[in-house]
Amino acid sequence: MLGQRASTAVAVALVSNVVYGAASPSLPPQSVFVDPLSFAVLGQNATFRDSAFESSFNPTSTPRPFFQIFNKGFLSILGQDPSLHEIASNPDFAFAFEAPVYVPDTDEIFFSGSPVIGNVSANSQVNRVSMAEVEDGLKASNGSTVNVTVTPLNLPDAVAVTNGATGPFRGSLLLVGGGLGTRPPAITLVNPRPPHNVTVLLDNFFGRQFNSLDDIKVRHTSGKIFFSDVEYGFALGLRPAPLMPNQIYRFDPDTGVLRMVADGFARPNGIAFTDDGNTVYVSDSGALPDLSGAILQTQPATIYAFDVDPVSERFLNRRVLAYIDAGIPDGLQVDMDGNIYAGTGDGVQVWNPEGTLLGKFFVGTRTSNMVFAGSGRLVMLSQTKLFLAGINAGNINLEGR
Repeated sequence: MLGQRASTAVAVALVSNVVYGAASPSLPPQSVFVDPLSFAVLGQNATFRDSAFESSFNPTSTPRPFFQIFNKGFLSILGQDPSLHEIASNPDFAFAFEAPVYVPDTDEIFFSGSPVIGNVSANSQVNRVSMAEVEDGLKASNGSTVNVTVTPLNLPDAVAVTNGATGPFRGSLLLVGGGLGTRPPAITLVNPRPPHNVTVLLDNFFGRQFNSLDDIKVRHTSGKIFFSDVEYGFALGLRPAPLMPNQIYRFDPDTGVLRMVADGFARPNGIAFTDDGNTVYVSDSGALPDLSGAILQTQPATIYAFDVDPVSERFLNRRVLAYIDAGIPDGLQVDMDGNIYAGTGDGVQVWNPEGTLLGKFFVGTRTSNMVFAGSGRLVMLSQTKLFLAGINAGNINLEGR
């Protein structure tokens, strides 16, 4: 693989010439530019990666976390003075796993921890973090690592293994749960304020339980709810055998009308709409190893784009946006400029709508999901750690009407 010194030299030279001009050769803080031409040919004697799950692509051997830039378009996302900080950690448990939601009224983020694989008696935990505490902690520490308070919510059993979330939707957190044992997967509304009242919106498809609900988004231009259903619960020893294909559904919370809008996936996962609601992105994480640990690298680790039919809201005209080089694509978000963010095996990766990889928020470990905590703040869920990136990019509307 490329040596650190040679790669860094190429990177700085290219950025200074193309982006900043010869008079300003410096990169933003915590960042490295990797010229795609510099690794197009590694040579016959190079050491190649043989796994997307056991190694990451870091040819400059840069200490993590850092911003890995592949295209000058990433500089617009980062801005002139970006930052990347660890804000919470628990080395003994994956407390920062999935389902991030930012609530502007209270300046808090909510998210779920990992379930216990194979244990149908142990529910996952939904947590919250005060972003005001994060900001105060970073100021007091002069921008170094902090470990803010992670507060668990006391929720009823109807909220079982929370895998996805969005909102606020009509003032509440909109959660999807994968179900646990015989307890059905369900869509629930949870009040972000104590005592966190819960309302179940949906828990079956015409009398049959879903397999294991995974992610959820609202197409804010119509107010309809879209969610993915996949057999992950069964694969992780948490649910009975699947009863239906892995597919994506549309649900109207006002009329109860429910229908499938997209199929043909190995394992549909994250969902994200563009701001105008005309395009939707879906991640297919078919390559994720199952409970047996079987390597599935020939299965999809792919993000697809679809047009959204303006009348039926079915997903049409499927095409590839990107194939992931590290792990699988998990949760998805879209920023105000239409760039697509995905949680992956080495952090959060970002593409433009044409499918060009712009760069990575490289934390060196699996990052399942992320959410904008208002414009300029990106919170990333990296299993045992929570990261905050201070950047230039901003969020789109995730609220339903």
